[in-house]
Amino acid sequence: MGGAKEAPSTAEALRLVQTDPHRARQVATACLEHSEAAGDPAGIAAAQRALGLTARQLGDVEGAIGLFRASIATAEGAGLAKPAAEARMSLSVALAFRGDLAQALRETDLAAGVLRGADAAALQMNRALVLQLLGRSQDALDGYRLVLAKFRRQGNVLLEGRCRNNRGLLHWSLWDLKAAEDDFEHAERLFLELGQDLAVADVRWNLGILAARRGDVPSALALLDVADEYYDRHHIPRAYHFIDRCEVLLSVHLVAEARREAERAVEELSRAKRGLQLPEAQLSLAHAALLDGDAATAVANADEARRAFAAQRRPSWQALARFAGIRAALLGSERTPATLRAARRTAQLLESLGWAVPSAEARVIAAQVALQLGRPGIAASELKQVSRARRSGPVQLRIQAWHAEALLRSGRGDKRGADGALRAGLRILEGHRAALGATELRVHSSMHGTELAQLGLRLALESGDPGRVLAWAERWRAATLLLPPAREGEGAGAALRHDLTELRLVVAELEKAALEGRETAGLLRRQAALERAVRQRTRQAAGGAAHDATVVKAAVLRAALGDAVLVELVEIDGELYALVVRAGGVRLHALGPLAAVVDELDALRFALRRLARPGGSPERAAAAGASAAFSGDRLDALLLRPLRPELGEGPLVMVPTGALHALPWGLLPTCRGRPVSVAPSATLWHRAQARDREDRQARDAARVVLVAGPGLAGAAAEVMSLRRRYRGAQSFTPRAATVESVLSALDGASLAHIAAHGRFRADNPLFSSLLLADGPLMVYDIERMRRAPRQIVLSACDSGVSGVRPGDELMGLAAALFAQKASTLVASVVPVSDEATRPLMLRYHKALQATGSPAAALARVGQAAVGDDPAAYAAAAAFVCFGAGW
Repeated sequence: MGGAKEAPSTAEALRLVQTDPHRARQVATACLEHSEAAGDPAGIAAAQRALGLTARQLGDVEGAIGLFRASIATAEGAGLAKPAAEARMSLSVALAFRGDLAQALRETDLAAGVLRGADAAALQMNRALVLQLLGRSQDALDGYRLVLAKFRRQGNVLLEGRCRNNRGLLHWSLWDLKAAEDDFEHAERLFLELGQDLAVADVRWNLGILAARRGDVPSALALLDVADEYYDRHHIPRAYHFIDRCEVLLSVHLVAEARREAERAVEELSRAKRGLQLPEAQLSLAHAALLDGDAATAVANADEARRAFAAQRRPSWQALARFAGIRAALLGSERTPATLRAARRTAQLLESLGWAVPSAEARVIAAQVALQLGRPGIAASELKQVSRARRSGPVQLRIQAWHAEALLRSGRGDKRGADGALRAGLRILEGHRAALGATELRVHSSMHGTELAQLGLRLALESGDPGRVLAWAERWRAATLLLPPAREGEGAGAALRHDLTELRLVVAELEKAALEGRETAGLLRRQAALERAVRQRTRQAAGGAAHDATVVKAAVLRAALGDAVLVELVEIDGELYALVVRAGGVRLHALGPLAAVVDELDALRFALRRLARPGGSPERAAAAGASAAFSGDRLDALLLRPLRPELGEGPLVMVPTGALHALPWGLLPTCRGRPVSVAPSATLWHRAQARDREDRQARDAARVVLVAGPGLAGAAAEVMSLRRRYRGAQSFTPRAATVESVLSALDGASLAHIAAHGRFRADNPLFSSLLLADGPLMVYDIERMRRAPRQIVLSACDSGVSGVRPGDELMGLAAALFAQKASTLVASVVPVSDEATRPLMLRYHKALQATGSPAAALARVGQAAVGDDPAAYAAAAAFVCFGAGW
């Protein structure tokens, strides 16, 4: 005979809420069915409350509120005061999450007269949480302190952990990061002892946002990813976590990705009716839109958030939303006395509420508006408040403080002191950037220095001293490429290699499916997921100590140039300037609006793309060639012709800015027939020159690597021809050229030539690639090399194109190779005709062996192509010599 089936337990369901909410819902549903069948109102009320707690944990706030109210009605209908009060206690938190904070407090008051002992202490914790959400920070801290003592006396370890986690978030919001860390770590230990895995994931998420606030973004992203893994594995939604991730990404100016997170948060929180966090998501979206230059979206979301915070009676958040609205108005060029008053009032309010960084930003904005309105006294008063924080505090606050100090000193006429303050602010940024291991994070974090660098450049231009302008132009230019590359640990490196290998397989299968007309949606989703995994892994790499950021001095640069001339282009406030550095000195020239140059460059690149397109008629090629020649002449007139008296006839080093990094300089008449090398900065050119001299002595001159990629007509023949020129070279046929074997051969080589299809990824330049036998060799692969070849030739379309970020920070194949200590790279900056490329490359290598100089060899090949058909000449001009050059 079988025994009677054991009744399901609501106590078990309540225990499971924090460990396995999906299982908790099953148990609670069984409890409800059992209690309804038995006509047990106490059991029904308890099961309804357990289901409400489960719904709340799984993000269904409205469902939770309905279930808690049903539990209250059931209990009160049966005269059960304690179960009704317990349900009210749970209801208070759900109402708070919906944004009904006043009603949440009323529910705690109604329950307070009934609950005793441990239940009363739990209710007091919930009340402290509601006070915290209302912005009544001191009342909440007092409440947590009292209730923690009770939990410890009662030995209630679970509730002590929850209370510490809640209080840690309050300390975090008040920027008391040490107290927050103490609470989070204590809570983590308690939850680990209890086996409360979901609670452990929540605490680790909070430790992640704590690390982000300290500026340790790699640790922050690692902790967030660990927590996310748990949530995804157990299908537990945390829509409000998109807000946190958005703010972390904004801290390193990954604006597009942060904006997507904020938009997703707004969408999902709206759908879930999470009224408490929805305006927080709208505020994050306003912040992201501001950095994206989208004033309309920023204003709309800041206004909606401000009204919602006002309705919820959350003054600190309301102040933040008001400040976002002020910043959006300024983005739209609004500079009025009303804006000044609003900025000053908001700064005072933010400071009183403990928001140190936003308060500093508001004061600097108020000062800048005051200066524009001719009120220097008000500006000085605001700046003094901010400058006091320049010695301690978060990175962003100290950078703001030094910016304020520079403005103060400049306003007093102390230009030298202002220069020193700006340099001090940038040194803080340099240390922060070096601590970030991932190239992507380092590049985007340079945005923190934008205002400092622009003010430094303006002051230098006002001084009329070309040497000062050069020093400031160099101080902020392509600084990430001066950093030593970060290296993952052995385990992380193996995981990254695995993800990259799988990504290659998916990309190869995707291309095959597309050619065969098969469905590709699933493969595209898998590609996106793998790319996301690669980015997450690399972002967790830690950097090192601050590097030697010393920019090359003008005198040292002049000595290194010899008979060459360096032209560094600088943009400030939409105007383009040229610094001409030669043995005789440094001179500064104003060239005019950058926009006119960019428009002409767009026309040139369009014409070159038409020339590279196969199958066109001779008439079309001639028309495109004429158009390219015209645009090249116009660009020459805008950029170099005004400088010709100083350029002489010798080699040129060009240091472009912005979109001009993609200019094929060989098409400009001034550059025709002369060696031209293009560098991200004068400092990097000088370092590449010095490294090239050292490498010529240290490396084995015979180490030549030749690679032919698949699917490129003539690649195998090109490499076969080069083998006859470079006896003993290690060569790879299209079938043998796998990523790992090619990477191994390239590492430390003297010269490498790769003929392969190239692809520049504008959406994420770190996935730009060269197609090899088993799939794409990406920038992430190049970053795994110990040392790139000294000289590299990429016979591939767009292989020299880089994504350009503020500060002329570059991302792409070229930037990655220079970061890995390559000295010279020859690559194209526009699409090139496959037919024209092979003979061009053979002539280049013949000239290279004759001259010993990549820039001189390329100039010789380009000069020889002047009389050729337009496509052949365009192909020659499309290739640019980057780096040391000679």
